[in-house]
Amino acid sequence: MTHPTQFTWGPFLRDWSGEWADSATDDVPYGRADEAARQDRWLGFPAASEERIAALEERLGRRMPPSYREFLAVSDGWRHAGGFITLLAGTAEVRWHDDASGLAAMFEEYLDDDPTPEELRDVGIWRRGLQLDVESDATHVVLDPEDVDENGEWAVYTWASWRAEPPRRFPDFATFMRDMHREFHRLRARPADGEPEFVNATTRRLDARIEEARLWALGGDWERAEQALDEAKGYGRPRADGLSDQIRRLLGQTDLSYEDLAIDPRYAVELLPPLVADYARHRHRDASGLKYSLRGATDDVVALAHTLLEQVRSGTYRYTAAGPFGEAVDRARESARWGDTDGAWRTMLDALPLWQPLGLDHLAPLGWVADPLLGPLLTSERGRALLSTPRGGQPGGPRGDVAPSDPAGLSWLADPDAPGNHTSYRFVLVEGVEPWDLPGRLADGEGAALDEPMTFHEAHERWLRGRREFSAFDDRALVAVGRAGADWSFAFDGDRPHFAPQRFISPAAAACADARAVVVWGGLRDQHGGPFFHLSVARGGAELYAFTYADGEVRRTGPIPPDLDPDRFFTSQEEPAGTEAAISTERALLEAIAGEFGVHLPRHAITWGRLHTFTTRSWTRPPQDGETFTVTRFEWGPN
Repeated sequence: MTHPTQFTWGPFLRDWSGEWADSATDDVPYGRADEAARQDRWLGFPAASEERIAALEERLGRRMPPSYREFLAVSDGWRHAGGFITLLAGTAEVRWHDDASGLAAMFEEYLDDDPTPEELRDVGIWRRGLQLDVESDATHVVLDPEDVDENGEWAVYTWASWRAEPPRRFPDFATFMRDMHREFHRLRARPADGEPEFVNATTRRLDARIEEARLWALGGDWERAEQALDEAKGYGRPRADGLSDQIRRLLGQTDLSYEDLAIDPRYAVELLPPLVADYARHRHRDASGLKYSLRGATDDVVALAHTLLEQVRSGTYRYTAAGPFGEAVDRARESARWGDTDGAWRTMLDALPLWQPLGLDHLAPLGWVADPLLGPLLTSERGRALLSTPRGGQPGGPRGDVAPSDPAGLSWLADPDAPGNHTSYRFVLVEGVEPWDLPGRLADGEGAALDEPMTFHEAHERWLRGRREFSAFDDRALVAVGRAGADWSFAFDGDRPHFAPQRFISPAAAACADARAVVVWGGLRDQHGGPFFHLSVARGGAELYAFTYADGEVRRTGPIPPDLDPDRFFTSQEEPAGTEAAISTERALLEAIAGEFGVHLPRHAITWGRLHTFTTRSWTRPPQDGETFTVTRFEWGPN
């Protein structure tokens, strides 16, 4: 909010008037009043005397709010407030609006049976408000005598039909006028051909701040840079949007334009990929949206954009960068490919001080956010860590760090608030085997191989499209693979699989050779049946031990290590699935398994990342003689 003692009207209005006069062109005809304002370099009127202001207050029956009163004492009205208000009221013109525009009745028509306070306010301000617009381009301005702060300031509301948005609120008249000054600048910041360049003390100050902000951003002081760029954006200064959008994209905002930088051949290889990737996320969009973003681009840049779009949609785009940072990017991609997103991020962040911008208006590497393996690394915390790291030759060390996104061990699967809410899941851990070797151990056929990395949703959708037959005795799992710790690989299915203990066959023995294999199937919170949990461990092709908790009973085989003994965890069979006791038991089981084998599952990669997948052989035995089962077949039409 603005207190009258915090704002000096005279210098502000004189500077505005001079800027307006200097931006006028000789080849545009002006009315007598505007020509006089141009020559006098003054958009205002003579100051209103205290007696004149007092007479106004007596006529209206209210004392005027402080900032409007102070304004009148400097200029009794104003011409060209922003771009759409030709004349703003002084003491002679200001009056109660009393819904002269019919806006109260119009807004009232849109009220439902339970209107919000804001909706009721949008009706009432036109009946009780003090009208300030005298001449305008369908723009209405009122002071609201019921929206008053502790300094006695009345809020200002504006509305224009062509804006297609609710009334805008300003906390006081001074704030409204500053915004109109910014609007004036925004409309003149990019003069048309033949118009004089818009340069004045305000633009020079803001352009100098933009350059300072660029260096602050490269030095890791992104918050200070963002504040300076936001101020410059408010005045429509060139460069401000393009620089600011780079910061905002790394903070998680999408659908940004990067001003004209994305279509600048110098920066297109870095800024077009995130622009195209954000566009590609919306499958319903036609080519017109991308065409609009590419307006003014060269043929080469347009061709690059369409190539990138095809690569992003097919998952084949690969981000590259020059020098040591580019080498780190390649290493990070391989780490992310197998689930080590924390390691991938650390690799990139450690190399970031070696990164070099492509030009003066390039603040940070950005093309990687469109890479199918690297893009999922971005979180708001990591974006802030990247922005806080000096780069591009700027001195200094990192201003902050980010904690690993992956918790240790396996117990995160038992957290009901964890992403994915894995009430039922199964996974295989194999020792001494690389992830790409798992299909040969867990899938049917000699040629079994991994699919390209994709999100679980993408993989599941593709898997379902490729299936035509579903059998009650066919429980093949679509699993994502990666590394589960030193010398361990995992195959994980988190699609809430249904457990049938009488048909289940553990894949542990088939998965291992000389080393160990561990199979876990958890469902103590399963909502489609009773609680269950299975663990089996094998070595050299033979099962060492196993236990299954289901139907309130524990069945076990082999010598189970004391730390994994089910009697430690299932001391009572009374608790139903989903209770705190079940969650506690599940967490304790997973912690014990992680401790026994020194393994973990990467939560971020499984939940948000893209991993290689394949389909395992069935986890159920074949039907026995006399057993009946259902087979469902689908025939898909041409569409």
